[in-house]
Formats: sequence, structure tokens, C-alpha cells
Amino acid sequence: MKMAEHWAQEAWTRTVKKVAWTSKRIGDGFPHASKNGKYVLEAPSWWTAGFWPGLLWLLYRDTKDETLKQLAESCERQLDQVISDYYKLDHDIGFMWTLTSVARYKLLGEEDSKRRGLLAANLLAARFNVQGSYIRAWNPWREGDHNEGWAIIDCMMNLPLLHWAAEVTGDPRYKHIAVRHADTVLAHFIRPDGSVNHIVIFDPETGEKLSVNGGQGYAPDSAWSRGTAWALYGMSLSYRYTGDERYLNAAKRVAHFFMANLPEDHVPHWDFRLPEGVPDYRDSSAGACAACGLLLLADQVSGQERSLYRKAGEQILYSLYAHYGSWETDEEEGLILHGTSHYPERKNMDVPLIYGDYYFVEGLSRLLGHGELFW
Repeated sequence: MKMAEHWAQEAWTRTVKKVAWTSKRIGDGFPHASKNGKYVLEAPSWWTAGFWPGLLWLLYRDTKDETLKQLAESCERQLDQVISDYYKLDHDIGFMWTLTSVARYKLLGEEDSKRRGLLAANLLAARFNVQGSYIRAWNPWREGDHNEGWAIIDCMMNLPLLHWAAEVTGDPRYKHIAVRHADTVLAHFIRPDGSVNHIVIFDPETGEKLSVNGGQGYAPDSAWSRGTAWALYGMSLSYRYTGDERYLNAAKRVAHFFMANLPEDHVPHWDFRLPEGVPDYRDSSAGACAACGLLLLADQVSGQERSLYRKAGEQILYSLYAHYGSWETDEEEGLILHGTSHYPERKNMDVPLIYGDYYFVEGLSRLLGHGELFW
């Protein structure tokens, strides 16, 4: 930690200062992507709704700033309406309530947050299809859509909500669902070389694997970098909760693929397998998420492996701070520049993304000694 201590503390100080400013406009809203220097605020039902309050909780843990606490609590209360509306809930329940209710419960022990987190865990568990052993990703976007059999790699980061629920209730059913889904990811998502499928489509009646969809990657057989990061961090978390060596080995395999395909500045392009002529935008959010996964992986191994993964995580975070950070200007609310949300749909390309900001701050927090995770 000593090598990273100086720059990480400097980055933390700058982060605290900048969020004190941006929080005055963002307030208890739900930012997703920055446009013309300002975060566009989405509805509370949008999948990224947890990342801003999660970031506020990370800073509150260190600063005890009551203003940040109150904003994060207001965000959490607004999500009550999302549960009541129900129809817009999908598998990203994990992203949303882990970084709001579970975070607040872990920090403050508040019973209303525990209740919200458990309700969310029950709704996530209800999306599990026993035929195929997967958690369904999305609901139909339009009348006539049929995506009952779709599962996506992102859901690895939603599984900690189920593991948390199993721990606080003593009821292993939540854990069993998380394990079954993770086993499906081992079987059908993570390739032998450590690259990852984004979307796998199953027959929802029989559980048979039907096809692979490229999703937010360039093609079905390409290697979307943020999906790789979801798998790296998600498998590391699954190992943390279960002690199952299969998940640890999968996390290592994905980590080595990720590290081997990084450019010189250690921040990935949006897809690791792009043909010539396709814009190779960076995705700083993939780098930030992977860095957090690498730091967790380092904590779970020893010797040279520990040094390898920790160094890689530090290098990514340092590069994000030194080369991608937006610290000295009031013209950009995002902390970390050059994220790519969805290139195939040409959405939010080469802009700050709130989840990139969140994982960068989480990574800094880990480097500075905070071992407890909200996940």
C-alpha cells in the first residue's frame, strides 16, 4: 500500500472536494452519463440508480459529512416507489439496493435499510429460472418482445445481494440461487482463454442453451471489456462468499486475459477484439471495475500472485487518476473521463459514467485501507 499511498491520498482529497461541489447540483438525483459537462439525471428505476448514493456512502464513511449522508438516504427512499411500481424491476436490483440499502445497513445498522435490502433480494431471487439455472436479465422492452431466456454477465455483480441476504437471515436459499447462477456463468459465459460472453440465450422452458449475443460488445465472439470486468470482480466476490476454488480460478483466468490485453496506459478499449476501422474508444469504467476486482483477488491469494494482482489494480487506478481524471475544472462533473456505455447503439461514448466514478472511488478507498465492501 505504501507505493500507492501518496497519490491515492491526493486523489481522495481531490475527489472529496469535487463531489462536495457536484453534489450541490446533482443532489439526490440519479446520474448516469455526462453530457456537455453535466451528468444527465435518470429516473430512479434506471439501472445505475445505486452508483451515486453508493459513491456518497464511500465518502461519508471517511468524512462523516452529514450532507452526503442525507442525500444518499433520500436516494434510497426514492427507490421505494420503484419497488411499488414493480414492472420496471429487472436483475439490476442488485446494483440498485446493494449500494443504497445494504451500504447504509452495513455502515449504520438501520433496520429500514435491512428490510429494503431483503425485499430487493427476494425480488431478485424470484427472477431465477430453475430450467437452465440462471437469473433472467431483463423484462420485455416492448410488447411482443421475448427475452425470458436471456441472461447476461453483468448479473455476477448482482449476486452479492443474495449472499448478503443469506448471511443476515440465516436462510441459505438465497446463497443457493447465487451459486447456481454463478455455475451457469462458469459453464456458458467464461471462455477457455478468459474472455467472456455478454449475453447467453436459453430456452426458458427446457433450459437448453440456444445462442450467444454480442450485446454491448462488438460481436458475439468479441471481448467486451466491461463484461470482462463484471466477470473478474463478480467471480472474485463469489469466491469471497463461498470459498469455492472454481470461482477463484475463473477470476484468475479472466484477470489474466484482462491484464494481457491492456494498452500501455493500463486503461482498456471498450472491446478487446476490434477489427480495423472500428473506433477503439477507451472504457475507463471497465478499467475502474476491473481494478476493484484485482484488488479483491489480491487479498484472496498469496505470494507472487498477490503482488501481481495488486500491482495491476494500482496501475489501472493510478492511470485513471493521472491521465483520465477531471480535477481542475468546473466544466465537467464527472470524475473520470473517457467511458463508453454502449458503442453498438452509439450511446454515451467517450464520456464520464457514474459507475466508472463509483468504482474509481471504491478502488481508492481500498488502497487507503478500507477493507469492508458494500458488495
